[in-house]
Amino acid sequence: MALKLEEIDSLIKKAIPDAEVTIKDLAGDENHYSATIKSKIFKGKSKIEQHKLVYKALGDKMGNELHALALNTIES
Repeated sequence: MALKLEEIDSLIKKAIPDAEVTIKDLAGDENHYSATIKSKIFKGKSKIEQHKLVYKALGDKMGNELHALALNTIES
């Protein structure tokens, strides 16, 4: 079962309330996405730490319902 774009957006914003999220469905299959996330929470963190925060927000959905997510994180 694929994960809808709106659900990804909701999960990220629930965990990172100030996040500005832009998501694109790369293959039109609701399974391969690209996301740009801008948040104050990323300030002073490495890209790896920033991405881990996003993956934590997605929980067990990542790798199951959500097959691939290319991330671009930005400090606000």
